[in-house]
Amino acid sequence: MKIKEGFVLRTICGQNVVSGEGTANVNFSKLVSLNDTAAYLFKAVAGEDFTPERLADLLTQEYEVDRERALKDAEALCAQWKEIGIAE
Repeated sequence: MKIKEGFVLRTICGQNVVSGEGTANVNFSKLVSLNDTAAYLFKAVAGEDFTPERLADLLTQEYEVDRERALKDAEALCAQWKEIGIAE
């Protein structure tokens, strides 16, 4: 997977928000709010290919979470990012 080009993470009024920029994302008219953990992962993999396993590795390195739970959460996050159109 990869974050689609043109999507950026910003902090707006204390909230982590992903928005689309540029003509390729002209039809993406929404803002996506991320919690701190999802924002950490977004920043960590922006511009590179990643897998749910890579996200799980990042989660277990940064947080006190077991590998099984981290992988389950990473898979769910990847599915959400694909569904809303910010990753492919």
